[in-house]
Amino acid sequence: MKSTLFFATILTSSLFLFSACQQENVPVLPGLPYQSNFQYDSNGWSANIVDYGTAQDTSMRFKAAWTSLPTPLDGSRKSLMLESMNRSDDAFMFLKKKVTGLQPNTDYSLLFEIELASQYATNSVGIGGSPGGSVYLKAGATSIEPVKELKDNYYSLNVDKGAQATDGKDAITLGNVGIGDDVTGYKLITRSNANKPFTARSNNNGELWLLVGTDSGFEGLTTLYYSSIKVTTKSTQ
Repeated sequence: MKSTLFFATILTSSLFLFSACQQENVPVLPGLPYQSNFQYDSNGWSANIVDYGTAQDTSMRFKAAWTSLPTPLDGSRKSLMLESMNRSDDAFMFLKKKVTGLQPNTDYSLLFEIELASQYATNSVGIGGSPGGSVYLKAGATSIEPVKELKDNYYSLNVDKGAQATDGKDAITLGNVGIGDDVTGYKLITRSNANKPFTARSNNNGELWLLVGTDSGFEGLTTLYYSSIKVTTKSTQ
C-alpha cells in the first residue's frame, strides 16, 4: 500500500501515518546527511507493523503517535512512539521516510545513530524471549518504498530486513533495546552501526527510503519512543 502523509490521530491495526503539518525549526534539506529530533512534528516518517497473520489483526494492538517522552524523562522533548503486542513471536514495528536529492544510481555508505527511550532490562525474562535482549533494533535503506504486503493471510515486508537478530539485504541489526541489567523505568539509549557501515544504492530519481524498526522475539507488549534519528553518508563511487 502507498503511504500518504497527513495529520491524523486515528490509529488502525494495520497502518498509522504521522503528520507533517509543521516544520522543524532547522532547515530540512533534500538528501543526506539527515537528522531529526522530532521536536515540532514527525518530519515525514510513517509507521507500520508486519510479520503476523490476519487472524492476529486485532490482537496485535499496534499504535503509533507523535508524543512527549515518557516519565521520568524530559517531557518537553518530543518523540515517535511505537507500541504493539507480539502475538506472532516475530513482529516488526517500523518507521520509513523517503529522502531525495541524491545522485541517481549511486552507492552510499550509511551510518545510523538512533536514540530511543526503552524501559526493558537487557537480562529480563519474558514470554518467548527477553523484553530487552530479544527485541532487536534495525536500520537500513532501499531504492524502493518499503511496503506492507498480504500473501497467504500473512503480512510481510516487500524488502529484506532479515529475521530478528539476523541482518537482511536491506537492513542490519544495531543491537537490542535493553537498557542494562536490572534497570527499570524509561531510559534513553543510543544504537549505531559505526563499526559496520551499510551500503544502499539510490534509484533512477536519486531517492532512498530510510527504514528503522524493531524485530521482536518477545511475545508481549513493547512500547518504544524514538527521540532522534541521524544518518550520515558518503558516496562509495
